[in-house]
Amino acid sequence: MNNRLPPAWSKHLKPGPAPKPNLPMANSLSRGQADEALLKQAYALQQAKRLNEAQDLCLRVLSRTPNHPLALYILGTICLGYEDEAALRYFARAVSEEDKNPYYHLGLASAYVKVSEYSPAIKHMQYALELQPDLIEALCALADAYIDFDKPEMALPLYEKALKINRDHPKVRIGLARALTSVGRMDEAAGYLHEAIERRIAVPTAYNDLVQTQKFTEEPKELKSILDELGNPKLDTDGAEKLHLAAGKVLNDLKRYKDAFEHFNKSKKASGRHFDIGRYRLWVDSLIETFTPEMLSARTGFGNPSEVPVFVVGMPRSGTTLTEQICASHPEIHGAGELMKLRRVANAIGLRKSSARNLNRAIASITKDLSGTLAEEHLAYLSERAPTASRIVDKMPHNFELIGLIGLLFPNARIVHCRRDAIDNCVSCFVLRFGEGHSYNTDLRTLGLYYREYDRLMQHWNKVFPNLIFENSYETLVEDQEAQSRRLIDYLGLPWDDACLRFFDRDSSVNTPSRWQVRQPIYKSSVKRWKNYESEIQPLIEALGDLVDA
Repeated sequence: MNNRLPPAWSKHLKPGPAPKPNLPMANSLSRGQADEALLKQAYALQQAKRLNEAQDLCLRVLSRTPNHPLALYILGTICLGYEDEAALRYFARAVSEEDKNPYYHLGLASAYVKVSEYSPAIKHMQYALELQPDLIEALCALADAYIDFDKPEMALPLYEKALKINRDHPKVRIGLARALTSVGRMDEAAGYLHEAIERRIAVPTAYNDLVQTQKFTEEPKELKSILDELGNPKLDTDGAEKLHLAAGKVLNDLKRYKDAFEHFNKSKKASGRHFDIGRYRLWVDSLIETFTPEMLSARTGFGNPSEVPVFVVGMPRSGTTLTEQICASHPEIHGAGELMKLRRVANAIGLRKSSARNLNRAIASITKDLSGTLAEEHLAYLSERAPTASRIVDKMPHNFELIGLIGLLFPNARIVHCRRDAIDNCVSCFVLRFGEGHSYNTDLRTLGLYYREYDRLMQHWNKVFPNLIFENSYETLVEDQEAQSRRLIDYLGLPWDDACLRFFDRDSSVNTPSRWQVRQPIYKSSVKRWKNYESEIQPLIEALGDLVDA
């Protein structure tokens, strides 16, 4: 999405190569021509990932031609994935200016998906397809949205239609394989990924997805091919990151742990991401200073007393997907996946990563009436997914940062904290590719320090919300699945159902890195897995400090 401009570009801009960035404007150009030239520059800068400069040029266009639809669209694509609320606003303005442009509707839909607003996203994707029925990007985006909305049966026909239009489009090949994987049809997914590799379609992505479809007991021929691809002088950093991860995964399966970890390290270096752990520590300080027992006591009666919301929180790879699947196997519980709704509420009221003074100001703005309104809107959002469910699970792991807000809005909500052996948890994070928001995961020492901040914050929440949070230990669950599952369902206030023991038979979609594992019965091989890498992960162990034995 970020790297694609609509064919309508030619309607606004004259064809030809994009000019070099910072090309001076001739005084003789008309305003329209000057706008076109600036937007060509903005596009070139965007492609070069010089986003701030591209944004500045678009804003220059808007300063003299307010509501220029293409400028708004490009701004939306720049913001998407970084400032999703801003992307929503830009795309919405572009749509209002040029309602018959399918790409503008698709951009707006993509922004809605980013913030987990699937109903309006689907509406705009469907309208884009009314405008242009063979628009592959819209077919694939709609299919992905249906998977995320837990309607995988509606996704596959869309991909099959797109496949007939263009068998070699990367979004079709890779997307169809991921759709099949999400519903557990691993062999079929692998078949499409093999074809993608043979046809040289999105090769690094295809290899990385392919190796996730199975566990290797013998060295596959793909390993040599992956290593050969890593020697390609034209390989970009994104491709290198994915191929190193793929090689590491295969080598880990083969128990060649030292070689595997070498590739995992190279993958992280290729990502080029950095995380400011000092700034994050200050934000945790602010949360602890702001959400005190006294502050919460003064707000007794805020929010909505509904028992429908269930928040499954914890570090990524701590068992959140497994926990959701066990819960969602119960006939009265719906698993909604990872939702951005609570994060959007937090951002809207100013609970950003800022000082305690700013957080106090944000909390002070939440009146009793406003807390009720926010809670009711959230409940309506959840109800849209499963109107008759007694409990609806949001398994966004990083909602552990927002437990204070949950307590204000939903005093009777259930909060399930998934905890796992600290080193196992961190190693499991490190060997996978996470998005930009998880840049703490690209350095072993930083990852260990981040885990310490997560643990410190969870200790605080347990103090200010005594007996509210159910701690679901991964190791306890693995050791005695039935006993721990029964405790979990009892905590949710529902009668036991034996279906919870067969979570791996569910037909729903799974769209996290755990999608292969949760199709299997519980196994114990992930416990103390870190010992395979003990000599390679000393920076992590040192950073975790006393949590290693916790």
